[in-house]
Amino acid sequence: MKKLVLATNNLNKAFEIKELLEDLDITILTLQEYPTIKMPEEDRPDFAGNAIKKAEAVSAATGLPAMADDSGLEVDALAGRPGVRSARYAGEGSSDRENNDLLLKELAGLPPEKRTARFRCAIAVAVPGKQTAFVEGTCPGRIAQKPVGEGGFGYDPVFIYEPEGLTFARMSRAAKNRVSHRGIALRKARRLIEELL
Repeated sequence: MKKLVLATNNLNKAFEIKELLEDLDITILTLQEYPTIKMPEEDRPDFAGNAIKKAEAVSAATGLPAMADDSGLEVDALAGRPGVRSARYAGEGSSDRENNDLLLKELAGLPPEKRTARFRCAIAVAVPGKQTAFVEGTCPGRIAQKPVGEGGFGYDPVFIYEPEGLTFARMSRAAKNRVSHRGIALRKARRLIEELL
């Protein structure tokens, strides 16, 4: 059976990706199986650049096809921040809660119509000897006044998906996966994986 390595140390993200690709006829491995691999620095100016860099690094290190995503939150009132720095918005090693707290502090006092935002995800698939390909997914929404809900991770408690009127943290995993930036990108990535593998 063909193998695909997920180029991420984020276990929540790996679980979400595995769940969305579980019916593909491939074995999905994580970096837990390769503890010596050090992920490269995410220093590219956009999500696609970071995803490609990570996928190519892990593919080169393992000799196997690798898939990486880079994703984050873009807030219009903050000129697109936190963007590629979403995971470390409040500083290196910051927790989800610290990142959310800083975001809400920066948006304090803004009315709902000025709190528009989107989640963006780029997924790259690197296969030895082939050109690396990538796809993207976007999910528009709005930033809540305070965190709501216990599910999800990252900015899910403060991101309202407007058609449901709920934060991602209050939606079921299945409902979130149907509409999320990562769900959209992964459905496109499935076709990439089938073509490349």
